[in-house]
Amino acid sequence: MLQNIPTHVIAGPLGAGKTSLIRHLLACKPADERWAVLINEFGLVGIDAALLATADDGIAIGEIAGGCLCCVNGAPFQFGLARLLRSARPDRLFIEPSGLGHPLQILAQLGEAPWRGVLAVQPLVMVLDALALRVGNALPAVQLEAARTAGLLIMNKASGTDELCITTDLPTAQMLWQDVNNVRFDQLPIVDKLTPPVVDKLIDGPSALGDLWVDKSRGQCQVQDHPDGWSIGWRWHPQVQFDLQALGRWLEDEGWRRAKLVIHSTQGWRSINLLAGQVAQWRTSEWRRDSRVQLIFDTPQDATLLQQGLLRAQVADPSQD
Repeated sequence: MLQNIPTHVIAGPLGAGKTSLIRHLLACKPADERWAVLINEFGLVGIDAALLATADDGIAIGEIAGGCLCCVNGAPFQFGLARLLRSARPDRLFIEPSGLGHPLQILAQLGEAPWRGVLAVQPLVMVLDALALRVGNALPAVQLEAARTAGLLIMNKASGTDELCITTDLPTAQMLWQDVNNVRFDQLPIVDKLTPPVVDKLIDGPSALGDLWVDKSRGQCQVQDHPDGWSIGWRWHPQVQFDLQALGRWLEDEGWRRAKLVIHSTQGWRSINLLAGQVAQWRTSEWRRDSRVQLIFDTPQDATLLQQGLLRAQVADPSQD
């Protein structure tokens, strides 16, 4: 029976460090426990699951791409979370909403049916970019509202100091001035919030579709135009390879707001997670399923031109392996 699974919602604005925090916490998982992560992304091509990929078979990752988890009454969320819980049967669950989401709505809905008694929802954890706040970047209204009620505010990118001039009205008592890679699991707010056992009434949904590549040399592209931003994403067959330097030049030429890539390069599998203005630093990835690229812009772009630039970084013929 799925009952009272400790559940942590890790929220925060785009680029604050939510995925980095979860990756760090997963590395601290006890060997005898199974943990699960449900990720929601703004773009239609999910990539955070690839960024979190690990060789540890005690970690299960599910993703819901496109949109916002605050619409939790929608079928994609219900099906995605139910499928993840039933397949993984985790001892602990982490949920990462999109940086454009509404954390308080998510928390409220997770305390209702059909999740009541299945999940033991813990106090909200929010990751904030302390340097961005210092230079005057305001939090979106829904993020500020959530931050004022959070159980813990992790002030990431603050180099361990509390001397920054944060003008936003935030509860300092719940602040942890620490980079996400130094946060200990025992620093998360945890409360015993148990409810009586319930009959498993989670919604059954269709199984996820398998990967089907009619032409291995061609990527699958998806575009989303949303009031909060415009996104474009690609998936490529795992045999296709890319040149890291060419990808770096392509990224430098585009005016994106956020860039995430997990790709099969000529140097092996690599990943990157960037905000505008950051220097590209590739890291080794455990992901092997496919290459994924996602860009978020403030305004609509020419998808054809973006894809042409990406294609110039492709270096391998997938038919020759």
